[in-house]
Amino acid sequence: MNITMRQAASADVPEIVAMLADDPLGARRENPADQAPYRAAFERIAADPNQLLFVAEDADDPAAGIVGTLTLAVLHTLSRQGASRALVEAVRVRSDARGGGLGTELMKLAIEEARGRGCALVQLTSDVTRLEAHRFYERLGFEATHLGFKMEL
Repeated sequence: MNITMRQAASADVPEIVAMLADDPLGARRENPADQAPYRAAFERIAADPNQLLFVAEDADDPAAGIVGTLTLAVLHTLSRQGASRALVEAVRVRSDARGGGLGTELMKLAIEEARGRGCALVQLTSDVTRLEAHRFYERLGFEATHLGFKMEL
């Protein structure tokens, strides 16, 4: 597959949401029938220079639509001597496009973008049930160094 990666456009939102929902965890928490909250979120992301929403397309078959996505946020902190860090979120590859290296290419894009923005590190979280994803991130050089916590609001 010949992949083209770019920043997402508003018109991409339904396809991105469909990928988020096409997943055991996403099926429980996403609602593709109601696009309004996703469109509002897209507008917030697009307006923030420290957030990037990337999509991947099959350049050989543009009609195939979006085949992958991820969000990259640059966080500016005082820790690590004021270093910036990049947070990768919502990494998805469409189910029929998995296994061909697209996830690796998306992550390489995120890492290079983070490096280009002067980030000292790239971090991400992954649900404890996503064992295949954990192995994928470890193959890319990520290390499980922290224990994550969250609180639903």
